[in-house]
Amino acid sequence: MSLAPSERAPATGPATDLATAPATGGPAGRAGHRRAGRTRPGRRRVLTRDSVPYLLIMPAVLGFAIFKAYPIAASFWISLTTGNGDASRFAGLANYRRLLNDPLFWTALKNTALILVVQVPLMLGLALLVALGLNSTKVWLRPLWRLGVFVPSLTGLVAAGVMFSVILNRDAGLLNWVLSLFGIDRVNWLGSSFWARVGVVLVITWHYTGYNAVMYLAGLQGIPKELYEAAMVDGAGPVRRFLSITLPQLRPILLLTVVLSTIGTLQLFDEPYVLTGGGPDNATLTVTMYLYNNGFKYFDFGYASALAYALALIVSVLGILQVRLMGERR
Repeated sequence: MSLAPSERAPATGPATDLATAPATGGPAGRAGHRRAGRTRPGRRRVLTRDSVPYLLIMPAVLGFAIFKAYPIAASFWISLTTGNGDASRFAGLANYRRLLNDPLFWTALKNTALILVVQVPLMLGLALLVALGLNSTKVWLRPLWRLGVFVPSLTGLVAAGVMFSVILNRDAGLLNWVLSLFGIDRVNWLGSSFWARVGVVLVITWHYTGYNAVMYLAGLQGIPKELYEAAMVDGAGPVRRFLSITLPQLRPILLLTVVLSTIGTLQLFDEPYVLTGGGPDNATLTVTMYLYNNGFKYFDFGYASALAYALALIVSVLGILQVRLMGERR
């Protein structure tokens, strides 16, 4: 029995398959393929917006790791060894025990401490006085004076040492010539233990006073003038304004300069090395010079590394104490 046209099964020939299949040749089909390609789990974007900051700091991190972190770690390992090269062997804390019983180390530490106690307060006090003078409106040609004060800090440390070795020369030095004009006997600046230390202090003070004065000057110019005007209305004099306004407002910069100057003096090397070579009679031998001698003259790298870590410990302790004593109290 034949079926009616409405009851016949649908045609399944080639024409019907082509008509019912989704079109893939047109733009819609290509877009569908692209969308499907983006969602494949194997294809992911390597560079994202969140990863850009890490890529930017990567050179600095690598530089720190290669030139700072690795040498610090390697130096600590070397401080636990004795001998040189292939002959080195693990010695534990022997270098640190040797350091505690080394009279020359304590001499170098005493010399460094004496220079520190005298030079840092003297230099920073002069720098503050210079900054107060340069900040005054009564001084003519202030930009020229500021430049002149800052120029010594641009001089190389070795060049400054050579220059002062000529100035402090006993027989032909400029300073002794000036003293002779006033009838004062010549001073053996570089041949006497006491005067050799004084000479080192003079060189450091000359070199860094201007640098610290510029920092203080920047701090003074940042103090609001309204504070001084209100204090003058209340009848405060110059000394009272300095103690009650200037010093408290300069506390952060004072702390910074004290810490940096302390660290720099504890690492003192160039000036005494050029001026006196550590003499006379080890009077100007500093911890850094003693470290240098052990490492690069006697090639005792283990002991030199132990000295470096001892110096780092001293610097850290003093820095923490200074921050605790001079930092703002909350």
